[in-house]
Amino acid sequence: MKFSLALAALFATSAAAFAPISVTSRAVSASSTAVNSFSSTIFKTEDVNFADTKETIVRGGRDLFPLLPKAFEGIKEIGVIGWGSQAPAQAQNLRDSLNEAGCDIKVRIGLREGSSSFAEAREVGFTEDADTLGEMFEVIKKSDLVMLLISDAAQAALYKDVFAAMKPGATLGLSHGFLLGYLESIGEKFPENMDVIAVCPKGMGPSVRRLYEQGKEVNGAGINASFAVHQNKSGKALELALGWGVALGSPFMFETTLSSEYRSDIYGERGILLGAVHGIVESLYRRYQRQGMSPEQAFLESCESITGNIVKIISTKGIKAVYDGLEGEDKEIFKQAYSASYMPAKEILQEIYDEVSSGNEIRTVIMHGRRINKYPVGKIDGTDTWIVGEKVRASRDEDKIPLNPFTAGVYVATMMAQIDVLLEAGHPYSEVVNESVIEAVDSLCPYMHYRGVAFMVDNCSFTAKTGSRKWAPRFDYILDQLAYTAVDNGKPVNEDLIKAFEEHKVHDAVTECCKLRPTVDISVGASSTTKEIVIE
Repeated sequence: MKFSLALAALFATSAAAFAPISVTSRAVSASSTAVNSFSSTIFKTEDVNFADTKETIVRGGRDLFPLLPKAFEGIKEIGVIGWGSQAPAQAQNLRDSLNEAGCDIKVRIGLREGSSSFAEAREVGFTEDADTLGEMFEVIKKSDLVMLLISDAAQAALYKDVFAAMKPGATLGLSHGFLLGYLESIGEKFPENMDVIAVCPKGMGPSVRRLYEQGKEVNGAGINASFAVHQNKSGKALELALGWGVALGSPFMFETTLSSEYRSDIYGERGILLGAVHGIVESLYRRYQRQGMSPEQAFLESCESITGNIVKIISTKGIKAVYDGLEGEDKEIFKQAYSASYMPAKEILQEIYDEVSSGNEIRTVIMHGRRINKYPVGKIDGTDTWIVGEKVRASRDEDKIPLNPFTAGVYVATMMAQIDVLLEAGHPYSEVVNESVIEAVDSLCPYMHYRGVAFMVDNCSFTAKTGSRKWAPRFDYILDQLAYTAVDNGKPVNEDLIKAFEEHKVHDAVTECCKLRPTVDISVGASSTTKEIVIE
């Protein structure tokens, strides 16, 4: 893993500079008025019923590309800064969509001087000769829209230089709210003389590009995105944000705030998206071997059951469909696992949310960055779990992957606990479902199924990697110590918990989101112009 030397200034700063961030929840209640209601003069909006709330969304599609010139009115040059997870995908999607729309807008990549990523950018058509590739601050100075897609830690280190380099009237574009959280923690704000918007795909960068490529013949497919308009000095920020999302290929876009986005996003990747699923697999793999299974069968019944069966049902039919598809003893086993796992998982998830909301997780990322040169990030795929996993994948028969009811109960309980923590904090259903369900089953789990959970953790963003490694052992421990022992000791099923699950309003919201899912399933093995491997 290579990091910019510019981070040194930030990492040398004492973590004591961080102050707790107060939590401001957004109430979600039944109403005839849409939550996060907005209107557009360019794109058609619609109100969608998510459970007992209405929310305004914009559906994407390649048929909307003719509207992009109007959405990007006044934008002549876009600077995509960085070349990590999101930048390669977003830059290529934007370039291709704007070209198809007939927009005379230059998409230029900006990288730190000497970066090895220059070669990768050239491979996909961004070059110095065409003036579409250059040093990051030179690119920032020329750009009307600066898409700051460098790592969260680098943003925190370089934000003053970025703001100073931006020309008057330029718009700052983000794909994560981390920078706002950092600025709040040190008592600073974005400059008031600029628009600040965010378009945040609910999936890793490679999936944003892969689905865009794979959906070209079916009016587009991609990854859902939230958008936020944090500052709108020009009065055009909302339309630009929607245009950006359409150009990325997002099937639908929903509104959020930068504050709500970073809390739900950082929380989610430490939970069921990465950290929790890692902990679940490790704990179940050991448990099933203790019960007499071979290592191969234990991996099949734990990891493979999640990534190759359970999440595929959730993706197209919803969470409750996993439960409804079980009968007799299998359903009782699911209930036992769900009942025993929900509260232990929720205990950790509530702690994670509080740590994110207070700013402590931002502090963790920054402090980890301070240690990175002394303690480089290593791979985690060398343990028995993942070595056996390689063997299982090599001989995999997709049609014979089991749906283990105990595994399903643990996984679904953790997913529901994550959902409840977000709902209790006031997040709207669109954000809750995307951060807890859709991103897991439609973006991340396909990669986990293809190469393994450890591979996914090793190759995600620095912020996500830091959080996953920190919290996965906590899920592993608490499930092993509290949930599984409760089952083994014959603790009765909590029927109230099961009833709450059966009647939960989120099922209706998930069903609605399933209708809005990409028109194609991602093919992670197909050829693509995006990169995926970060650590060799």
